[in-house]
Amino acid sequence: MTSRANLAWLLASLLVTIAVVFFWQWIANTGYVSRVFLPGPDRAFAALMRDYNSGKLFTEMGETVLRMVVGWLVASIVGIALGAAIGISPLARTWIAPTLELIRPLPASAIAPVAIVFLGMTDNMILLLVAFGSVWPMLLTTIHGFSNVHPRLDEVARVMRLNTFERVYKIALPAAMPDILGGLRLGLTIALILAVVGEMITVQGGLGSRILLAARAFRAPDIFAGVIMLGLIGLVTNVALTALERRLLRWQPAPAH
Repeated sequence: MTSRANLAWLLASLLVTIAVVFFWQWIANTGYVSRVFLPGPDRAFAALMRDYNSGKLFTEMGETVLRMVVGWLVASIVGIALGAAIGISPLARTWIAPTLELIRPLPASAIAPVAIVFLGMTDNMILLLVAFGSVWPMLLTTIHGFSNVHPRLDEVARVMRLNTFERVYKIALPAAMPDILGGLRLGLTIALILAVVGEMITVQGGLGSRILLAARAFRAPDIFAGVIMLGLIGLVTNVALTALERRLLRWQPAPAH
């Protein structure tokens, strides 16, 4: 896609965002929905500025981002390592895949009570929740990427007499990289969601606790301010991973248009 097309898409996205904000403000001003439940963007922005000036905003945002990133990193290491081991071994896929399919459908929220029993209402419980829920995209995409290496590449590895480690590092890993990076992006989104869920359960600070406590006190501007910050965190992290993906996959030919 050309730079001019990228600019056009960016401007179109900004126009849609501006239109949504103006529509939101119009709905709030007309009173179709009570301002107790739907404050306008002006009140949400005022709540953001109040917490920004007090320093509370960065503290809450930092706690949520830290839990999201740490849980995601743990899930990434486990998911990619285990996925690579299973993906390169047909025997491992035969024996382990049924167990994974049994555990995978479990919602992360379902293991929260079990995690609380062993870890209590702590940060470690939140991290376990985040890691458990976000590991699956990385694990499954890595298995898919390693198990679907083109047969020609396997022939190259045999001709070059590569050992298992060299085959994984030089052949399978680059071939699986698009799948792995896609799983990392999806896993990071899930990690943010579960970090907020964990904060709501434990009330251990962060944007999740902020939103929960604001809802209990009927402080709608604070609720929407927290939601806006979560949206910005998701946007920034997705843009960062997209840039990383383009850099790591720069060796791939650009798709034809």
